Amino acid sequence: MPARILFATFGSLGDLHPYIALALELKRRGHTPLIASFSFYREVVEREDIAFASMRPELESFGGTKEIVRRLFFSRDGPAFLVKQIFMPHVRESYEDLNRAAQGCDLVVTHPIGFAGPLVAQKRGLPWVSSILSPMSLISCIDPPLIGPAPWLKSLRKLGVAPYRLIFNLVRHLSKRWEAPLHALRAELGLPPSLPAQFEGQFSPRLNLALFSPLLATPQADWPVNTVMCGFPRYDGRPAAPGDLARLQAFLDAGEPPLAFGLGSSAVMIAGDFWQHAVAAAQALKRRAILLTGASPVLPARLPPSIVAFEYVPYSAVFPHSAAVVHQGGIGTFAQALAAGRPQLIVPVAFDQPDNAERAQKLGLARTLPFRKITAARLTHELDALLQEPRYAQNAASVAATIAREDAPRTACDQIELALR
Repeated sequence: MPARILFATFGSLGDLHPYIALALELKRRGHTPLIASFSFYREVVEREDIAFASMRPELESFGGTKEIVRRLFFSRDGPAFLVKQIFMPHVRESYEDLNRAAQGCDLVVTHPIGFAGPLVAQKRGLPWVSSILSPMSLISCIDPPLIGPAPWLKSLRKLGVAPYRLIFNLVRHLSKRWEAPLHALRAELGLPPSLPAQFEGQFSPRLNLALFSPLLATPQADWPVNTVMCGFPRYDGRPAAPGDLARLQAFLDAGEPPLAFGLGSSAVMIAGDFWQHAVAAAQALKRRAILLTGASPVLPARLPPSIVAFEYVPYSAVFPHSAAVVHQGGIGTFAQALAAGRPQLIVPVAFDQPDNAERAQKLGLARTLPFRKITAARLTHELDALLQEPRYAQNAASVAATIAREDAPRTACDQIELALR
């Protein structure tokens, strides 16, 4: 029976695109999906003829997206800033917008920081499905994530789960104070107290969709018991301009596979001198290169003929044709790079990116260089090591073959339909 399904998500395009992929599959099945997110994503969503609802907060009040990204990525208190200063003070506004959007809906699907979603579902008596986009969100003590601001925690893994239980319990205790506005709103709405929304409280007791490949993580005893592994629901974004596609194809046809450099939709805003280092590394290696720079990049005054830059073309048009992919490790970019089957150099900045990079290394298809440590010489060294060792390309091709057999939209939407019933 056709249903109206509401997705509540915040974050970068990497946080939005998986839900567009699911919404397109639900549309194909005759359902009516609705995505609620930041207002500036309206055009992105409605371009696919998917219903959209704006959900506050509005980021302009915090200095704009670029300034927020800089604060989130280049500060040790980035996660605290995200929760304490952006989302929790405005959780009532988020709730009001999402509650209005939920009128006539049959089920709510939430992103990990869609904090108002569970409240709307519980207040309206709607089925609630949670979802996560990367293994880090599971906060497992058995398979602990690599935490960027505290990489030294990695050395504690040999001591078993006890140190991580202690650390996560401490953070869980701190998060209760961060979430005071959320818990106050729950009480005002007459809803029972909940577990911390950044820990156990983010997971639905009905169904939790793990929207990443099982290659990245195997189920653990401390995962939510109702977690279903789905694979990556990939969505490639808007089409490129016809002129850019023609220029790209001409460049690809003119020589050997190039290096591909991209920084996703968030880290690209704070690229700084990354592109100069990329150009220098490609020239030192005598390699052709494609730079996917986003708007207003700081580029050398003149690029050599062996290097071409695009503000935007879809990753799927570039990554599979490259010799290697250099990227920041955000889950959306990472999924596209894995599907392309090419070796990767991951330059993680923050949040889940260091953990994603480590998991790529364990798959034997990537090397990693922290973004803050990038120089032309280091990029050159890491790329040379990546390109000279055949096993990286072999493992990347093997992983891509496995991912090609996954059908994440089908798996996830099958589970959503079961939750509806």
